[in-house]
Amino acid sequence: MMRMLLEYVRPYRAQAFVVVLLVFVQALANLYLPELNAEIINNGVAMGDIAYIWRAGGIMLAVASGVGVCAIGAVYWGAKVAMRVGRDMRGDLFRKVQSFAQLEVNQFGTPSLVTRNTNDVQQVQMLVVIGLNMMVMAPIMAVGGVLMALRQDVPLSALLAVILPVMGVVIYVMIRKAVPLFQSMQTKLDRINQVLREKLSGVRVIRAFVRTQFEEQRFDEANVDLMQVGLKVQRLFAIMMPSIFLIFNLSTVAIMYFGGRRVGSGEMPIGNLTAFIAYVMQILMSVMMATMMMAMVPRASASAERIRQVLDVVPGIADPEVPRLPQPPTRTRGVVEFKNVEFRYPGAEDPVLHGISFVAMPGRTTAIVGGTGSGKSTLINLIPRFYDVTGGSIEIDGVGIREMERADLWRRIGFVPQKAFLFSGTVAGNLRYGDEDASEEDLWHALEVAQGKDFVAEMPDGLEAEITQGGTNVSGGQRQRLAIARAVVKRPEIYVLDDSFSALDFKTDSLLRAALKRETVNATVFIVAQRVSTIMHADSIIVLDQGTMAGMGTHDELMQTCETYREIVYSQLTAEEVA
Repeated sequence: MMRMLLEYVRPYRAQAFVVVLLVFVQALANLYLPELNAEIINNGVAMGDIAYIWRAGGIMLAVASGVGVCAIGAVYWGAKVAMRVGRDMRGDLFRKVQSFAQLEVNQFGTPSLVTRNTNDVQQVQMLVVIGLNMMVMAPIMAVGGVLMALRQDVPLSALLAVILPVMGVVIYVMIRKAVPLFQSMQTKLDRINQVLREKLSGVRVIRAFVRTQFEEQRFDEANVDLMQVGLKVQRLFAIMMPSIFLIFNLSTVAIMYFGGRRVGSGEMPIGNLTAFIAYVMQILMSVMMATMMMAMVPRASASAERIRQVLDVVPGIADPEVPRLPQPPTRTRGVVEFKNVEFRYPGAEDPVLHGISFVAMPGRTTAIVGGTGSGKSTLINLIPRFYDVTGGSIEIDGVGIREMERADLWRRIGFVPQKAFLFSGTVAGNLRYGDEDASEEDLWHALEVAQGKDFVAEMPDGLEAEITQGGTNVSGGQRQRLAIARAVVKRPEIYVLDDSFSALDFKTDSLLRAALKRETVNATVFIVAQRVSTIMHADSIIVLDQGTMAGMGTHDELMQTCETYREIVYSQLTAEEVA
């Protein structure tokens, strides 16, 4: 953990040094104050020297004011460093997750990644802001307090040899039990985030199946689980804090008793006793500060480890060291070729896809059909490298996609996912996700192609109409049309439409396909669809069956040669409709 923290604090070492310097001055001044107080009592009060009291009191007031200024400065700069460390850490986590392939996202889980970028970073951030102050203050106060206490009275200082070890043992035992509990708390927090996220995302399904009570019970279980771990932690500290205060108070009584006897016998001035008590209090306060740090360190350490786990991941899909670029534009730009492609998930015995070979040409539509679980969406997701092939290769214009920078690859593809997703903002903001420089004319044209112009025009604010996160304030069909329009705005060389017509009625489906055909006359188009009517007019249809190509050709050709395709067609259309 310390190595990672040092890496993030290093860019702000100048500000961190200022904090350490201010805390150091503050600690020295705090150590000097009891000495001044002792001198006032011994040389001023005991001697009746009012002038000395005023002089020493003035110095004492100046030192106390300096302590206040240093304390404010240290907290201000310490907070500034901690906030910047937190900002940098969140930024690195976000960029790392952005580089993940879907396999790495699935490995951690979305709720856990959210928790690591929020709660875990916050724990580390709090450790930095408090640590920059307390980690410097506590040892100076402890060591300096012991030295100054010895200076006041050596025999009385023998009490410290009993007090400090007893307090150290109590703290060590408690912290040792707390570390695994803090680690467990972060895991329990992940679980709560997961359940809550599923509850919010699937609220319609939950209500439709009358499972509200079941989901409440599931959340209560996760909530109680976290509560029980939290209670165990709090019970530990409920024992530790009174134990420390008991030692604290017993120490004060012992010092007063033995110190009073030494003052009574004339072996120790009364001012030195008050200073000794103040130094012992400072020593015990430094131990208390160390205790607070020890209470935070285990949880921050667990959080730092979870952050490090994400940052240390080497993404399975990465840009090549020396990327190759496609040749200059030619009349065949946008050719996509699958060469004996195979894909299997990590740890799976059998591949999801194998032996996939075909060529998709610009100006032509390639449709992909097959039964549920045949690998249609997986095949489509291989083109933009959301997953990487485990065998064979995919080439665009003769260049393997593994040899291209992913950003360059993605710029050439207009992708419409199976689940149309919209971002919070406006209609125009979502459409310009494809091209941020697109004009309003471009946006309306894209909407017209996607058959969404009418419903957007009817919205009160038109292109500036608000869209909620996920597009939940528009219907499923409207979301799909906006997602298609977003791809059209981009004007890519390759369109990838993953079951993007499923929520459309037959008339809208037909109009959209006709408009898209005209718009993509020079582009390569891939369409995955469940409805045969959507793809039967495609230039080429690939039929998948259990991860293999059962057939390839036009609708008429496949009706003659492919039994799997005929079964799909007759399951949806009557003989008259087919004819």
